[in-house]
Amino acid sequence: MSETVVESKIKEVSIAAEPELEYEEENVDGNEVTDASKKKKKKKRSKKKNIKRIELMFPDEKYPQGLWMDYEQDFNLKRTTDEEKRYSQRDMESEERWNDVRKGAEIHRRVRNSINGKLQPGASLTDIANAIEDATRKFTGAEDLTKMDNPKSQGIGFPTGLSLNHCAAHFTPNAGDKTVLRKEDVLKVDFGVQVNGYIVDSAYTVAFDHQYDNLLTAVREATNTGVKESGIDVRLTDIGAAIQEVMESYEVDINGKTYQVKPCRNLCGHNIAPYSIHGGKSVPIVENGDTTKMEEGEHFAIETFGTTGRGYVVSGGECSHYARMPDVNTTPVLSKAKDLLHTIDRNFGTLPFCRRYLDRLGEDKYLYALNNLVKQGIVQDYPPLNDIHGSYTAQYEHTILLHPHKKEVVSKGDDY
Repeated sequence: MSETVVESKIKEVSIAAEPELEYEEENVDGNEVTDASKKKKKKKRSKKKNIKRIELMFPDEKYPQGLWMDYEQDFNLKRTTDEEKRYSQRDMESEERWNDVRKGAEIHRRVRNSINGKLQPGASLTDIANAIEDATRKFTGAEDLTKMDNPKSQGIGFPTGLSLNHCAAHFTPNAGDKTVLRKEDVLKVDFGVQVNGYIVDSAYTVAFDHQYDNLLTAVREATNTGVKESGIDVRLTDIGAAIQEVMESYEVDINGKTYQVKPCRNLCGHNIAPYSIHGGKSVPIVENGDTTKMEEGEHFAIETFGTTGRGYVVSGGECSHYARMPDVNTTPVLSKAKDLLHTIDRNFGTLPFCRRYLDRLGEDKYLYALNNLVKQGIVQDYPPLNDIHGSYTAQYEHTILLHPHKKEVVSKGDDY
């Protein structure tokens, strides 16, 4: 595949969590400091992650920018040379919106850092989900939606996806789920942060057995290729073709058998609209003939899935993900369904939610009412998406912003 190489100096953003300080022992009174006393003092210095509202860490409310990348396409070079005029006229008008997205991205990176030690074999998926979501709530100040004037102002963007092995997406544990992460598992970690409805959607894959390394590398590089190829006036099918070429160039040996890594062809990335995780455009991960173009000012999640299976996912399993359908004004028939819809509208609006979130708000015995809302088309259910049993799937995802002169990979971090 030929590529046009545009040299650029990329502004790196430091996003590492605040480092712990190390102190030298001072013998201020002339007495010898013993090894035992040193160990005792060191023991007192907790390694607890510093999780507090993000505004306290950024009092000026200006959040770090993402990774800046030049547009690769020849037909966009004029945007660089005309940068000053275009930036002042259009990009500055969007600065408040971009800053909200950057705030969400900074929170996303800090949450990722805070949970690193918890992603270990033996941990329950429920504990992992709670750790991610509790950290997100603390950083955003959305710990108790019932006490917020506007529960939808900032907080969790969508339910935490913790899909294992052949399950590619849309799994999060419901109440009572006892699933435990095992050493032989491949875990997709997909979570979102929203600020004023602007969602940062980013995901990565965790595996402990090195035999999966090529699977993870294939999908990570495919996502990076999708990010690189994205830009204003780029056709969506061209991005899919580039992603497909990279992913299918990898093979992985698992338990003595060789597999070509395949894209999950009916999964895709997407643009993001305010309070809507899927804004209407889909970014394919295979060449599909869609000549729709990306446009200036748009907000995209570049998301790829690779598999050792058939490369096609189907719905199956207990549902946990739901979302209120926009512009549907049907009145529920059941009184319990009416009450439940009021809870959904107040706390989530059109943002996706899961059953655990309803439990947390004090809703009980709501499943019949929830299914009634689904049946009436007021709420959409999103069951888990699975490839064939025995296969392994991986996922990587970044959120990008299409500025007039460059694209910003807002969710980029030191980890991926």
